Amino acid sequence: MRIPAIFRSAAAAALLAVLAAAPVIAQSTEERLRELERKVAELAAEVEKARQAAPAESATLAELERRIELVAAELEQLKLGEAAVEADESRHGLGPAASKVYRRERGVSVGGYGEVLYQNFAGARDDGASAGRTDDLDLLRAVLYFGYKWNDDWILNTELEWEHGSTGENGEASVEFAYLDRLIRSEVNLRAGLVLIPMGLLNELHEPTVFLGARRPGIESAILPTTWREIGAGVFGELGGFTYRSYLVNGLDASGFAAAGLRGGRQKGSNAKAEDFAWVGRLDWTATPGLVAGGSAYFGDSGQGLVDPEGGEIGVPTRLLELHADWRWRGLELRALWADAALDDVAGLNRALGLTGNRSVGEALDGHYLQAGYDLLAGRSGAARLVPFGRWETYDTQGEVPAGWSANPASEVEVLTLGLSWQPFAQVVLKADWQDVDNGAGTGVDQFNVALGYVF
Repeated sequence: MRIPAIFRSAAAAALLAVLAAAPVIAQSTEERLRELERKVAELAAEVEKARQAAPAESATLAELERRIELVAAELEQLKLGEAAVEADESRHGLGPAASKVYRRERGVSVGGYGEVLYQNFAGARDDGASAGRTDDLDLLRAVLYFGYKWNDDWILNTELEWEHGSTGENGEASVEFAYLDRLIRSEVNLRAGLVLIPMGLLNELHEPTVFLGARRPGIESAILPTTWREIGAGVFGELGGFTYRSYLVNGLDASGFAAAGLRGGRQKGSNAKAEDFAWVGRLDWTATPGLVAGGSAYFGDSGQGLVDPEGGEIGVPTRLLELHADWRWRGLELRALWADAALDDVAGLNRALGLTGNRSVGEALDGHYLQAGYDLLAGRSGAARLVPFGRWETYDTQGEVPAGWSANPASEVEVLTLGLSWQPFAQVVLKADWQDVDNGAGTGVDQFNVALGYVF
């Protein structure tokens, strides 16, 4: 199902325009409080009037009292439920559970999350050939957060992750992040250690309860190599209506790059090569409740000492840019992301890695996605959410390749995802979706997914 480029660009522009207009039409919590207080007062006056006019009309009085209780419950949730919201909010670019340590007065904090994923693949590819894929059921990841707050100035935060239910075969145990914060003031703070790279919508906020879909978007894997972490140091804080993060980190390792993208270049803090370093920065507008809009950039060499058989050591300068927006207003959820990567010295890199034909690393990689969902239970009492959603994404990991190599049409991918997310309460989610996967080679394989997730 190929969609013409002009319609893709128009759709992206339209959604980004809607997201940009969110501050104008979004209703603040304070406005909602005033509205509910007015409703309670009006209903109370109706009850008193009904009692005086017809004391015997118990059914009418009961209905009015029921309506008052419903509105008062929502008002109470907004006023006194601030602590519950606080327990699930993100801090300093991290997910709700990963932010626990910042909410403690002192001492140890423990949190975590997990995901179970079922994938059911179509029997045939788009071109009619056998898909050759086996359905699978996987404990995708189980994560524990351990943090320690010595005082108001110094914090340690760590994430330990077990993938695929084991450390054998394809499973592994990893340190996802481990860093120290020196909290100075809201405008500027220091961070050092193994840090999450602040790019995209999922690399820092990747707990299963905070994103729609059983699987993460392909763009935030192939181009932005989620989950991406490196060793480094930098600053973060809030300035007016903006939040920012800026780090100096070890560079990617180009020996892991491939035609399928940059994911293999992550060093993950494991004996990381430090011949080349990189800078990464992010800026977000967060002053409007429910809206996050901004962008990030990454610049650095990725050669890490690689040698071109025809020309000596190569730098492989690597540049990534992305823009993103996420808007939540009442029951509506809209999300958009654009990512672009450019690499130099790719011909030398291909020779160093022995890549020929259409196996070239891309000189240019780009993609974007648009997503929309609506909570059918919005405005009702209780914490449950039921969100049907759709996401359309397109990306190309070989948008350009050097002369002498060719691009594989299979690298040009389009995915339509339609699904449903149900949360009985904020910390547990069950998600199911269907994905129509197309590529330029006609070898796409559609799939159905079900995921169970939790945080604590």
